[in-house]
Parts: sequence; C-alpha cells; structure tokens
Amino acid sequence: MNAQLHPVSDPVARNLEVVDRHMRDEARDPDGVLALYTEDAVLEIPGRGQRFDTLEAIRDNYVRMFASMAEIEIHPMDRFATANRVVDECLVRLRITGDGLVNVPVPIGARAELRLLHVFHMRDGRIAREEVFEGWRRLDG
Repeated sequence: MNAQLHPVSDPVARNLEVVDRHMRDEARDPDGVLALYTEDAVLEIPGRGQRFDTLEAIRDNYVRMFASMAEIEIHPMDRFATANRVVDECLVRLRITGDGLVNVPVPIGARAELRLLHVFHMRDGRIAREEVFEGWRRLDG
C-alpha cells in the first residue's frame, strides 16, 4: 500500500484518500489504479447492464471507456466516507467519441452531461466493490 496513505488507525481518512486517487487517476493510469482494488473486486454499472468481476476486466473497461471520451469536465459535488463505504457524487460533461461506452443513451459525437454517483465498498483500505449510478442528458441537439 502507498506509504502516503493514512494508517489503519484512521480508516475513514484512508478510504477518502484511496477514492480520491482512484477518481483522479482512473483515466490516465488504469494500471496504477488497479492497486487500489482488492483481488476479488467487482465493478458494476447497473443502468448500462455492465458487471466486471476481474481486475483485468475492470482495467479493460477503463481503457475502452476513456478512449471514447473527449472534452471531459468533472465538477465534484459531494464525497463522504465511513470505515466501510465511500460515496462520491459529481457532474461530468463530455463528448462521446467512440463505442467504448457500452449501452449509453447518447450517440457517438454528442456532447452530454452525466450525473455520476459512485458507491465504493471498502475492505482494508482498498476498493472491494464499486457501484456506478449514472444519469445521462444530451447537451447538443
């Protein structure tokens, strides 16, 4: 585990740091972000019918997804944690540039706004489960 993270004695602060690093680095360093997950981690995006239950599948999803986005603006709204959960809410504006975002209600080429809610289930300072809830709105046309 990264030596810069808070010790086990402060699990809430540690969980917040892990999620902050995840949100900051998932697009630019998907391989590095995998170290933040447990070996048995699961990522689910129920609104798009997606479930990834291996680290390789989670990584591949991030690579495909972020390769299909441009003009990304992220506006944090709220983040809070307990010893076992972190909830992160943000507003994202982006342009869809490819087909790596599966089952999205916005066509390729469109500009969209995405209300994004993550619920991270934490275990020993790592992400054991990530649930992503999305609300999409097309901004152009």
